[in-house]
Amino acid sequence: MIVLSNDCFIKGVATIKNKEMLHDHGQDLSYVLKCMPDVQFFLDGAAVFQQLCDGSRLRILWLLCHCEECGHNISAALGMSPASVSHHLKTLKLHELIKSRRVGKEVYYSLADSEKARLVHQMVDDFFKMSCPLKGL
Repeated sequence: MIVLSNDCFIKGVATIKNKEMLHDHGQDLSYVLKCMPDVQFFLDGAAVFQQLCDGSRLRILWLLCHCEECGHNISAALGMSPASVSHHLKTLKLHELIKSRRVGKEVYYSLADSEKARLVHQMVDDFFKMSCPLKGL
């Protein structure tokens, strides 16, 4: 049995004190475990990744990565019902991946101004081996 005795005082990183490893595989995990974020960090990350598990939501997100648009036009462009688009927009906004602004009766949606949203945009473009249509404009 290996006993790890490390403390990590970086915000958002788990504190490890006398954590017992059941098997000795010849690896010292103390540094890796010292730097491992806490459980909430991973739960928050999983919530973001969950947003990408729905094809319709992913299409909406991809569109909003590249333009600002109202819900009705998103619905028409993607061939989805306004109710379905509204549901997905609410979920994406709740997870802070998109933002909205109101002009009169119209609500416009676009990618949020956050590191999390930019990383998701980059990841989606990389995964689909696409170059952002607005890159260089």
